[in-house]
Amino acid sequence: MHLLPSSLFGRLVLVLLIGLLLGQLLSIILLFKNRDQLLSKTQEQYLAQRMLEIVQMLESFAPNRRAQIIGILNTRRLRVFLSKATLPPAECIASNSSSFAPFLTRMHQHNERVLCITQINVSPTYSFMVNIGLQTPLHPPFVAKVQLKDGNWVGFEHVHLAQENIATPWRLLISLAILLITVLSLSLLAVRWLTRPLAILADAAEHLGRDIHHSPLQENGPTEVRQAAHAFNTMQTRLSRYLEDRARILIAVSHDLKTPITRLRLRVEQLGVQPLRDSFLKDLDEMQGMTAATLDFMRGLENTESVQPLDIRALLESLQADYEDMGLSVTLEGDTPPPYPARPLSLKRCLVNLIDNAHKYGQRVTITLKNQSEQLQIIVADEGPGMPEAALETVFEPFYRLETSRSRATGGTGLGLSIARNITRAHGGDIILRNRVGGGLEAIVSLPIT
Repeated sequence: MHLLPSSLFGRLVLVLLIGLLLGQLLSIILLFKNRDQLLSKTQEQYLAQRMLEIVQMLESFAPNRRAQIIGILNTRRLRVFLSKATLPPAECIASNSSSFAPFLTRMHQHNERVLCITQINVSPTYSFMVNIGLQTPLHPPFVAKVQLKDGNWVGFEHVHLAQENIATPWRLLISLAILLITVLSLSLLAVRWLTRPLAILADAAEHLGRDIHHSPLQENGPTEVRQAAHAFNTMQTRLSRYLEDRARILIAVSHDLKTPITRLRLRVEQLGVQPLRDSFLKDLDEMQGMTAATLDFMRGLENTESVQPLDIRALLESLQADYEDMGLSVTLEGDTPPPYPARPLSLKRCLVNLIDNAHKYGQRVTITLKNQSEQLQIIVADEGPGMPEAALETVFEPFYRLETSRSRATGGTGLGLSIARNITRAHGGDIILRNRVGGGLEAIVSLPIT
């Protein structure tokens, strides 16, 4: 199964190619077989007619004059000679051969004289083709003796020339090759035309994963293609409506929670018991932080910002300057990629979340830019304790906090990495976490270069 092409286009081309080659091969076999049969019959008719004409001509001459004209009757393949000896029937070993049956039938239709045929040594070409069961247009070599009316015998020796080969009908082969190339070219165009909608549908599905609001497919082409495009557009509309409804509900709930939280805070401020009031305020602060983080998370899913060319290195240099103003160390190294089509504010928010997370758990941060052929990588590395391998993917889940592996004093609600991954995937890329060999953790942001 590994020998089969992986694409539908390749498999259809393979099936068409094998079918065309088999069809052409069978056509060539049938054409050659019919050609050989026709040539064999034509040669038999020619030999029989030629021998009968020579017999009739020699009988019209006196016996003493036949030797004078016998030389002009010879041809390249048929030699004529006179014989007075009587040939015993036992030497006519080829008379009952199936190879000579059609020839003997034609000779006896026009000649009632004694006829004796003896097969002689055949050529290697003829023997080879007969042994492998193929038809050949060359009649077997033979020596035939026909008795004239006066009792004398005339002999005919039919031979194959040493340099003679079976002629190949090159025009026929060229015509078949042209036919094969033409049909195969048209088949390739037809297959490409039929499989192109599948490629468009796959590309649309890829863009749908990046941007739910991507422009819908054009509903044109054959009926099946239009139905598939319509179903895809309907699915995209329903998914978009579902996500918008979910985001709208969560934003509304998170927004509406601000009012009761504010009222609770005012009432808690009136409590006279200090420890109890501090506990209530701490819980209210945590609720308010979770509400604000949820609103930020849902806004990050909207992708309402337009795409424009962005100088990634300049953005990182500005972030480096901002963090150094706050007394935090950020080292920037690596390549200088060309402007990348991105949503500037969203990508900046993604990088800020990763840098904040690295500073929170690993103090010193190093950012490395790698401009590769197919993707742009932004690696944010820290020098912290890292995290268990089993949690490298789990930490991207919303509201998930890994308290035991890095620090118990961490703040936030566990949405920073989730927001960063959503933003990266909206750009068609992804984020993975990986423990460094010498210690620490690195977040690798991969953005596709199209």
